[in-house]
Amino acid sequence: MAAPPARARADYDYLIKLLLIGDSGVGKSCLLLRFSDGSFTTSFITTIGIDFKIRTVELDGKRIKLQIWDTAGQERFRTITTAYYRGAMGILLVYDVTDEASFNNIRNWIKNIEQHASDNVSKILVGNKADMDESKRAVPTSKGQALADEYGIQFFEASAKTNMNVEQVFFSIARDIKQRLSEADSKTEVSQSFP
Repeated sequence: MAAPPARARADYDYLIKLLLIGDSGVGKSCLLLRFSDGSFTTSFITTIGIDFKIRTVELDGKRIKLQIWDTAGQERFRTITTAYYRGAMGILLVYDVTDEASFNNIRNWIKNIEQHASDNVSKILVGNKADMDESKRAVPTSKGQALADEYGIQFFEASAKTNMNVEQVFFSIARDIKQRLSEADSKTEVSQSFP
């Protein structure tokens, strides 16, 4: 009996690897859990090393398989996480809007990206915990937007707790990457059709 024909990438059109980075406690794992499983937990469990989840989404008529890596924010895990920068196609820089230090550290995270990631990696800035009471807010929206503008990247404020903008964040960066990949695919097709 003959084996069935092998179908490459049968369940998706594109595989996109994303990386969540930012200080410990900013809510990277909560954002990932909300996006991948639709759930939220208030119990704080520190990520040890690195974890990942997969979610396949439909985007502009294409099936996109998102492999999302959640990194530990603590200094002692930095050496582990730098290896994951190389394979990332998109990086979500996450800070906590109630923690100014986590926002100020975004510049350090961007330096890490510049040192370890590929040049054309897509980046997005995410101010998490935007559902918090205004009196607890330490980073105004305008400051987040100004930093994103300075680096020429998209910016969202989100809340894993209330599910505010969570889908938009992941879909936005996935759409950017899909666009880049489909442009690369068409260039390859054109160059292959002309000797």
